[in-house]
Amino acid sequence: MKLVKDIDKTLKDSEKVSEKEIEEAFVKIIKWIGEDPSREGLLSTPKRLVKAFREYFKGYSEDPKKILEKTFGDVLGYDDMVIQKNISLQSHCEHHMAPIIGVAHIAYIPNKRVVGLSKLARVVEVFSKRLQTQERLTMQIANTLMQELNAKGVAVSIDATHQCMTMRGIKKEQATTVTNYYLGQFKEDLSYQNRYLRFITK
Repeated sequence: MKLVKDIDKTLKDSEKVSEKEIEEAFVKIIKWIGEDPSREGLLSTPKRLVKAFREYFKGYSEDPKKILEKTFGDVLGYDDMVIQKNISLQSHCEHHMAPIIGVAHIAYIPNKRVVGLSKLARVVEVFSKRLQTQERLTMQIANTLMQELNAKGVAVSIDATHQCMTMRGIKKEQATTVTNYYLGQFKEDLSYQNRYLRFITK
């Protein structure tokens, strides 16, 4: 068993890409588009791109479950929905690596315990800082909140612009995409859904 783990670790270590290799790849891309990577304005661009990509995709190194570990029970039995709306969202589509820019709205119904409000936005941040489709992103946020908070219900909505269809392809600059995902009481009881939708559209 130990031998298998050692082999797995060796394979994973050998698959790691160095920053130097990434910079070299960006130099090739700059050449490929017809630019000169040696000119003054582009000399440091590969290094800047490495730094930018580390920020764009930092969600791969973060665990959303850990963010939700600490909850609070001293809320006098509060059991109605908690809504956080207009959470700014920046992600990248997995098909063209183009930006996805929009807002997320979240609601959950506590089951005796609540979580710090900033943690809801942090869960959105972790999943959005990965290559995504908007549909999967919506479901990942909802399923994680439902499971980790043992919530009675969760609702997640995302309204976003996809630059893969505003800057290229069909080039419809005004088009936005809306996705919704409901779990628990939000899915079973339309009165909860309707209240939630009224709140986020005010």
